[in-house]
Amino acid sequence: QLPVVESGGGLVQPGGSLRLSCAASGFSLANSATAWFRQAPGKEREGVSCLSRIGGSTYYADSVKGRFTMSKDNANNMVYLQIDDLKPEDAGVYYCASCYSLYCEGVECLYNRVNYWGLGTPVTVSS
Repeated sequence: QLPVVESGGGLVQPGGSLRLSCAASGFSLANSATAWFRQAPGKEREGVSCLSRIGGSTYYADSVKGRFTMSKDNANNMVYLQIDDLKPEDAGVYYCASCYSLYCEGVECLYNRVNYWGLGTPVTVSS
């Protein structure tokens, strides 16, 4: 069983919404920072948001501020990414990452150290 599994991606029209889920097994997401990344076709992977273990601060890329909301459900060992007002440039594969550290460095894990990656869930935005 994979330690991190994302779900919830799909085909959505511009302006639509999605809720991505990240389920962890074999370890607790509550013990570290958690981040969401995405990779569009032909582009490098980029950080989208990061939720710090300490203080609970959440950081968002400028391109998604006000539209994306990251949350964590420690009781169920889940992390979510609510995506509203989807734009074509939001399309790509979204990955959940459990950070090695308790902290974020901007929208990524501190020192870019990731303990676990999921395989991703694809998001397509098209009318």
